Formats: sequence, C-alpha cells, structure tokens
Amino acid sequence: MKTATLPSLRVEPQLRAAAESVLREGETLTSLIETAMRETIARRRTQDEFLARGLRAAQDAKQTGIYYAAEAVHTELAQRLDARRKQVLG
Repeated sequence: MKTATLPSLRVEPQLRAAAESVLREGETLTSLIETAMRETIARRRTQDEFLARGLRAAQDAKQTGIYYAAEAVHTELAQRLDARRKQVLG
C-alpha cells in the first residue's frame, strides 16, 4: 500500500513549542500529530455511533411506546458497574 501525505500545517510558534515539550522519548512531532489524528478520528466515529444509537432508540421508543425512567436506567447501570468492579477488583 502506498502512503499519502497530509497538507503542511502552519501553527503559531507557541503551539509548536508546546507540542515539542510533551514529546516522549523517541517520539517525533510527526508521530505525535499522526497519533492525535488517529485518536480524533476514532473518537469522532465513536461519538457518531453513539448519537446514531440514541436516535434509533428514540425512534424505537416512539414506535413501541415503551420508555424507561432515567432513574431506573441509572440504577441498573450502577448495579452492573458494581458487579463488574467486584469481578475485576475482587
């Protein structure tokens, strides 16, 4: 697979200095930017999927007439989280 290049990015000197100041050992500015892009893409995809699931759930609720109280959902989620914590942490 061939690689592609991204457009060059002009930034203020303070931003470049800030980015360079947080580089880890062996990390380059280019690899930091690539990592940031990958993480941003993944986060945006996750957000889009979350919103799509929420819209589908709203549509399903309208069609079925079945709604759940937020307090009941929060209680169930808290119970699941507590059970998982006990499983993992002992």
